[in-house]
Amino acid sequence: MGHGSYSTVARSLRATAVGYDTQSAQEIFKQKDINNAMTPFGLEIRESRDSVEHPNSLAIIIALDVTGSMGSVPYYLVKEGLPTIVQMIIDAGFPDPQILFLGIGDHECDRAPIQVGQFESSDELMDKWLTTIWLEGGGGGNLGESYHLAWYVGANYTDIDCFKKRGQKGFLFTIGDEPVLSSLPIGAIKSMFGPGQYATYSAEALLDAAAELYHTYHIHIKSTRSGQRQTVIDGWHQLFSDNLLIANHKEDVIALIAKTVVDNVVQMATPVEAQKGIIPEEEIIL
Repeated sequence: MGHGSYSTVARSLRATAVGYDTQSAQEIFKQKDINNAMTPFGLEIRESRDSVEHPNSLAIIIALDVTGSMGSVPYYLVKEGLPTIVQMIIDAGFPDPQILFLGIGDHECDRAPIQVGQFESSDELMDKWLTTIWLEGGGGGNLGESYHLAWYVGANYTDIDCFKKRGQKGFLFTIGDEPVLSSLPIGAIKSMFGPGQYATYSAEALLDAAAELYHTYHIHIKSTRSGQRQTVIDGWHQLFSDNLLIANHKEDVIALIAKTVVDNVVQMATPVEAQKGIIPEEEIIL
């Protein structure tokens, strides 16, 4: 995947035409169940590929908590956040971001604990996958959500040219206000993904596996009742240390994602190349 290009002008015109500017979350996110194209059962590899159009593809996964308290974040991204994130990355001199959206729920309680889009480069296709996510609005009283499913998918079901060809890690952001559940049992994996060779994994093991391919970050939304709990923040800090990013409000997600991507990619370039936004293969620091 990853064909087409991102145009904020075209996106703005299309957003007005389809009604993103005025529609409610329920009008934009129309799914009443998981879309077949996003089901994890029998999941195929999601690819972020270089092309003539995008010779330096950069894989970015944005995993959105779609339980009850977090539906406002995907809605905000559709309304204005996503175009700003992409344009900030492009304006910094990195023209080939490819974004894959995941919907994250609770594998112990929800009907759709993981929803998987495709890596895309164009504004229209990014919007398509984002708005195809079912805002299930579930979750439970089990003191956590299944953010580790994003790490599981990133480690096992993605193939990204930025790492494969240039040794440059992609980026994986989970966004939410709850703790991560401590483990992912083999039975739950089989139920979600179908027949295969599986094991039970700890959250830490899944994070380590994803970190082999991706710079992994968690954006903790602090504006909800759960998000304000210091024990939740402390738990994430134990997992992520400096890679825990705090968003006091959902609007902070824009700068946190864009700045994190740009700063990390720039650090991998030499000073002159960083100014140009060009990172040739021989200068990648592994």
